[in-house]
Amino acid sequence: MTTPGPPGTPSAPAAPPTCYRHPDRSTYVSCARCQRYICPDCMGSAAVGHQCPNCVDDGAKSVRKPRGNLGVKPVVTYALIAANVVMFVLQMAVPGLQQALFLWPGGVVAYDEYYRLLTSAFLHDGPTHILFNMWALWVIGPALERWLGRTSFVALYFLSALGGSVLVFLLTPVNVPTLGASGAIFGLFGATLALSRKLNFDMRWIAGLIVVNLVITFVVPGISWQGHVGGLLTGAALGAVYAYAPRQNRMLIETAVSVALLAVFAALVWWRASSLLAGVG
Repeated sequence: MTTPGPPGTPSAPAAPPTCYRHPDRSTYVSCARCQRYICPDCMGSAAVGHQCPNCVDDGAKSVRKPRGNLGVKPVVTYALIAANVVMFVLQMAVPGLQQALFLWPGGVVAYDEYYRLLTSAFLHDGPTHILFNMWALWVIGPALERWLGRTSFVALYFLSALGGSVLVFLLTPVNVPTLGASGAIFGLFGATLALSRKLNFDMRWIAGLIVVNLVITFVVPGISWQGHVGGLLTGAALGAVYAYAPRQNRMLIETAVSVALLAVFAALVWWRASSLLAGVG
């Protein structure tokens, strides 16, 4: 217990807090993670505020190690760009190829042409369309591929493309054709946003890039918002799984989620096709 001084006696000012690692140094900055006070020499940059060395080390232990060598060339990204370019050249050179492969809900239902859900993701409606999509893939693909590893990157790309196509199939009129790799590209955007803390990316430019593209999607006529949103949601979901799945069961969880997504896509496509056929009947 302490004895209070006489009335009117001013109390002594409280001593400033000190760094828990350097008790002789006063500071008013606390670690964003453990809330202990730290001096400038002990501050480590974090996504929000600063962290002390102990918390930085603890966080590093939980960060998932990249599966592949970061120095390896992103050959899957290059192969996907090449495949899209080759398909664009074939579109221009082969009459009727675009019509045979774009996403046409009526054709999917009437003729069981379910392959259109995927082939449409390798077609583009003009030079500007393919240049923008391939530039985005060139910018954002290599870092994701190196960090995820080639197998997971391939799964992310194709499931995002399929997710975009499925939402198009669900919400687009049956006679409206759709094509483009934008669903897959938006999937990479979503995955990068979900992985940004793990990859130590600046989330502001990623979020800004997504917002700008979504604004363009809803403002510019003729753009399939369904494909963009479907790919974005699919990529963000997969990115979250890739980032936070427990290390000991990571492959099992990622495989299970991928298979579950395919099952959900198949069920949604079956439901939409059944509804359209019932309406015709």
